[in-house]
Amino acid sequence: MAGRIPRNFIDDLIARTDIVDFIDSRVKLKKQGKDYRACCPFHNGNNNSSFSVSSDRQFYHCFNCGASGNVLSFIMEYDGIEFVDAIETLAEQLSIEVPREESGTGKSQPSSYVDRKDLYQLMADIAVFYQQQLRSHKNSQKVINYLKGRGLSGQTVKDFKIGYAPDGWDEVRKRFAVSSDLEKQLIEAGMLISKEKSGSYDRFRDRLMFPIHDRRGRVVGFGGRVLGDTEPKYLNSPETPLFHKGKELYGLYQVKQAYKEIKRVLVVEGYMDVVALGQFGIDYAVASLGTSTTPDHIQQLFRHTSEVICCFDGDKAGKAAAWRALENALPFIQDGRTLRFMFLADGEDPDSYVQKEGKEAFENLIEQALPLSDFLFQHLLNQVDMSIADSKAKLAQLAIPLISKLPETVFRQMMEDRLITLLGIDKEGLNKLLPAATASSKTDKRQKVTPMRLAISVLLQHPGIAYGLPEFPEFKEMTLPGISLLNSILEICRVTPNITTGQLLERWREKPEGKQLNKLAVWKNDIKEEYYEAFFLDTLENFLNFHVTNKIEFLKQKARSGQALTNAETQQLALLLAEQKQN
Repeated sequence: MAGRIPRNFIDDLIARTDIVDFIDSRVKLKKQGKDYRACCPFHNGNNNSSFSVSSDRQFYHCFNCGASGNVLSFIMEYDGIEFVDAIETLAEQLSIEVPREESGTGKSQPSSYVDRKDLYQLMADIAVFYQQQLRSHKNSQKVINYLKGRGLSGQTVKDFKIGYAPDGWDEVRKRFAVSSDLEKQLIEAGMLISKEKSGSYDRFRDRLMFPIHDRRGRVVGFGGRVLGDTEPKYLNSPETPLFHKGKELYGLYQVKQAYKEIKRVLVVEGYMDVVALGQFGIDYAVASLGTSTTPDHIQQLFRHTSEVICCFDGDKAGKAAAWRALENALPFIQDGRTLRFMFLADGEDPDSYVQKEGKEAFENLIEQALPLSDFLFQHLLNQVDMSIADSKAKLAQLAIPLISKLPETVFRQMMEDRLITLLGIDKEGLNKLLPAATASSKTDKRQKVTPMRLAISVLLQHPGIAYGLPEFPEFKEMTLPGISLLNSILEICRVTPNITTGQLLERWREKPEGKQLNKLAVWKNDIKEEYYEAFFLDTLENFLNFHVTNKIEFLKQKARSGQALTNAETQQLALLLAEQKQN
């Protein structure tokens, strides 16, 4: 198994990518002064210039939501993928291979990057195997008859790459677990289940198989449906290094392939719903994978579209699932974003309804879907009797925590106005009821100004000012807060020409200091750019002078206390006094 991705490769990968060009390919940027601006893709507010990308620093920052980082950070946040996958994405775009380090023992170090690469290939091979079994297995006619009975055409089955898991206990194991390492990988990927003593067996047996693709089109898991009435009707892949059901949406990759600009996305509850709707030309449906619609789902959907419609059964369970989706969505509702809810009659699901009534009838129901505001207040008003005066207090108690989750937008103001009307109070009265935390969250938490913070922020924003500087061994002796961090940054900058802010910050990814450094990298420190170098060098000199003064005072105090100085200390004191006199 190959080893870790070398640090110098990651640095080179960032250096070879222009962050402006990369981000502009996904979010259209406009030149504004030295930098480039856009509407932030991470909170989608109505400020078209809050998101800034610096060509000089190779760094982005949103002045509203605080999102910031280098090109790898952008890929991770925008695509919703992890670090090693972001490296792979960038390397593929540059058509270069990702190297791996070998350890000193001759054996390679484990690497999540390589593990995943192998797992992705295994999952892709298994998906092909299932598709082949659908055509060639002895039970294939039974499966095909089932699909026809569900109204699915051969083309639809092909489009969604639907397959069949044979009814044996070791069909996948026999073909793919040809070594103990591969067997472990298949267990890790959720395709095999370990036996108590030894060995393993197939997780999916005699089921219709729906491959689940991630945002890049890679197979990360499967959903398996029984052909009869046995339970469980659906069996999903477990949580694995590749598959997290709270983050993935079945069918989203296909929607992205079908539309360059996605006007709307319909969220349904099952695989068959997505497939049946797709066959009828409603090819913008996705399904949550055996879980409620999570905040990650909502955030991911709004990155691709401005309109989301959640479709649920009209029974009690469906209404409860819709309410959970609403609560999870509130922090992500911005002006220009629409979330609506549609409910089908008891006993109906999107699959059955579209098969009976057709595309036009189903899309008419979509157009009648309830806006979030209507669903929220209908749900709350069902819990109170507004003819009773005291019930207004209960309504306020229920509604205010929900409205407080909304960002400061025109939509929130409209929701507050609607609540004011229902409660029969004025705006001032509502403001008294709103939690104090809402107001305090708006305050600007400014960085405390200290010479050390200023020095680090200047160096992060203009790392070239330190190139060629000598070493400062005195910094390793100092006990000033932050001096070791400054020295670590300084040691990199003084020997690395043309290093950018984005490359520099990459060294502190996932380290405790990383978040603070990101903030300092965009801190408006009120120092004019033409004075950056002079200020920085003066600050370093002040630190050194402070150290010399303290060292002299320490040695003098030792002598005054009656302790004899060693010869080395006596010589050091003389040198320090001479140095202080020169300064």
